[in-house]
Amino acid sequence: MSGSVILSLDAMGGDQSPDMVLKGVQVARKRHPDARYLLFGDESVLAPLVARESGLASVCEVRHAATVVGNDEKPSQAVRRGRDSSLWQSIQAVKDGHAAGVVSAGNTGAFMAMAKLALRTLPGIDRPAIAAIMPTARGDCVALDMGANAECSTDNLVQFAVMGEVFARTVLGLQNPTIGLLNIGAEDQKGTETLRQAAALLRESTLPIRFQGFIEGDDIGKGSVDVVVTDGFTGNVALKAIEGTAKLYTSFIKGAFQSALLPRLGYLLARPAINKVRMRTDPRRYNGAMFLGLNGIAVKSHGGTDALGFANAVSVAVDLVTHGFNETIKGEFMKVQRASGVAPGDLERAANG
Repeated sequence: MSGSVILSLDAMGGDQSPDMVLKGVQVARKRHPDARYLLFGDESVLAPLVARESGLASVCEVRHAATVVGNDEKPSQAVRRGRDSSLWQSIQAVKDGHAAGVVSAGNTGAFMAMAKLALRTLPGIDRPAIAAIMPTARGDCVALDMGANAECSTDNLVQFAVMGEVFARTVLGLQNPTIGLLNIGAEDQKGTETLRQAAALLRESTLPIRFQGFIEGDDIGKGSVDVVVTDGFTGNVALKAIEGTAKLYTSFIKGAFQSALLPRLGYLLARPAINKVRMRTDPRRYNGAMFLGLNGIAVKSHGGTDALGFANAVSVAVDLVTHGFNETIKGEFMKVQRASGVAPGDLERAANG
């Protein structure tokens, strides 16, 4: 295959796959006409679907994968018996150099476990984290971890803070991003022992980062900080709550305008403004979270997304590859470590000064 960017796609991952994936590629190929795709899945299913979609065969190559990792499979099970799965094969394509990045809407835990096993982590990183861009009152922020690690150690949170800071500078273009630890209160004594220890390390740190302390859930929407750091359990709950609230208020507004003739007339006048708000808060616009800390581009799409959302995840991967993000994150992370006077993997000593 030829093209400026080649991505491997887990065509069987996600609630509505493979139709959702293929329709997503149709949307994505209009945005990125030079991109090419390796589709991993059941060839007997995928090949007819690709042939049916106009023009898709010119940018896609189907590669057979005999099995699919289920959404309810444990990561350990998926790793042991999933080497012939669409998820594993799509990741392996990146490792083997056949693709520059991988996108999947499948099982998050299995995706993370397989990607970590196949691609390995960057020097100094114990666990990769899912980083997602989220809308705020001040613009956008990056939040991590959004679901890869249900339980995190103090060192993990400190590493996430460093990676998130680098992500905010290199992707969001922020010169001196601020960092906050998500907690149940802003007071120093609030939260778990792990959170308090991580906060203490970051406050006393020689690392060149701007740590603002603890933040609460409503600070995410306010944009109180540029980087929100948390464990994957809390981060995923927060993400789903924000998405659900956005959908809830959208339905409230829709119902209010449809309640009577006068509100319907008012909607005609307000429609441009409402559409602008809807686009700004549409979860599909922010679909596509990156596994930070891996030696390769790996993007996780929301499992329940539609074609537009998957296309946005593909666009994230294309942009990351095009701009050499992984090489940048490696270089920037090493700069942070050198500035703190420590060797890779020794962030706790850096935080202790």
